[in-house]
Amino acid sequence: MGLVTPDFGLVFWMLVTFGIVLFLLKKFAWKPILQSLKERETSIEDALKSAEKARDEMAKIQADNDKILQQAKTERESLLKEAREVKDKIIADAKTEATSEAAKIIVSARRQIESEKATALSQIRQEVVSLSVEIAEKILRENLKSDARQTEFASKLLKDIQLN
Repeated sequence: MGLVTPDFGLVFWMLVTFGIVLFLLKKFAWKPILQSLKERETSIEDALKSAEKARDEMAKIQADNDKILQQAKTERESLLKEAREVKDKIIADAKTEATSEAAKIIVSARRQIESEKATALSQIRQEVVSLSVEIAEKILRENLKSDARQTEFASKLLKDIQLN
């Protein structure tokens, strides 16, 4: 029961001990604890500021990345469009060149056909003339086998010549 109703001496020594502990804590503990709390508070504030700064920089970098990506897409589309135009132009040029080359080949083929046709006709005429001469020769030989027939034919020719 002595603790519930303390004596004056006990209270005195408790106050003295409490004062000494308070003095020692104030002298050696409060300043370092408060200083470490202050340092921690400033380091937390610095970390928050740098985190905010990093977030802003990340947002700026993200915006730059989006802008670069958009430019790359635009440039890619431009290059693809240009490539398509070049492809179409090459195809059109190739078609035009092929058409003109085909026309030249057709004209050349027609000329060659006409030339070969003329040559063939000339050869046929020569063959006809040659065959006609051979046939005429054979007919004349057959008709002019005897001397009397030869004389008769010669006189007939002379009459025709005199009349012309």
